[in-house]
Amino acid sequence: MAKDSGNGLRVIGEVINVKGKCSTGHYAGELIGLSCYDSGGLCGFFYHDIFPMLSTFQFGGNMPWWEGDEIILPCPDQENQVSLKRFPR
Repeated sequence: MAKDSGNGLRVIGEVINVKGKCSTGHYAGELIGLSCYDSGGLCGFFYHDIFPMLSTFQFGGNMPWWEGDEIILPCPDQENQVSLKRFPR
């Protein structure tokens, strides 16, 4: 695993919903620390999908089409979908 450089902000997400059974064992209410260097235990598919937004959040940016701090990111597995909410800074 790459060593976290410590650059930028640590992004904290909360698993708000699990539809079915997550293959990596995530559960509702779990807090996950993420960065561009640490997947927080997310599977590669989910991490790959959120990486562009994660890098924006880590370095202080935001997505202009989302109002406020509540941003919900669903994983790509429609049968066993995990939904992650970013914690406000």
